[in-house]
Amino acid sequence: MMSGAKKKPTWNDLKRTIGGLDRDALLGLVHDLYVAHKENKTFLHARFGLGDDVLEPYKATISRWVCPDVMRNQDYSVFKAKKAISDYKKAVGHAEGLAELTVFYCESCRDFLGFCSVDDEVYFNALVRMFEQALKWIRQLDSDQQEHYLERLDSVHYRAGDWGWGVSSDMSELMAEYGFAEK
Repeated sequence: MMSGAKKKPTWNDLKRTIGGLDRDALLGLVHDLYVAHKENKTFLHARFGLGDDVLEPYKATISRWVCPDVMRNQDYSVFKAKKAISDYKKAVGHAEGLAELTVFYCESCRDFLGFCSVDDEVYFNALVRMFEQALKWIRQLDSDQQEHYLERLDSVHYRAGDWGWGVSSDMSELMAEYGFAEK
């Protein structure tokens, strides 16, 4: 190793530096991060429960990427849609919010597939995996909260018979595996 080579900074290096900031400097730093990127603003709003609906920006991202406007020549991206859910989980991670976002993802796919034919195994596999994630989050909720989400997933499952790729049977198996009787 060459002498004088610098190591990459780590979280501990940053934490030490931030720890030395006074209140005004720390607020200035948070402000700069807030205005630097839309994702930072969304994260902070969600973390601190600011605004009427902290899930709305995450839903908008999910909808954009799994239910694109094909008339505007928009493409879909499973990765970008799933990232919105991951970002919310990092910001807040409440089971009810994650249930809402994962069910919304499935509904957005259902809506897209209702008017646009897709022949992409990755899209369908991601839908089935998200369906399973939704069931996991729903199972963590109180039983009185579960019904609403299960009804919405049943609507997705009902339409899955039209899509092929074994999606409907996979969803049926998952419903049974997670102990949710089909309606």
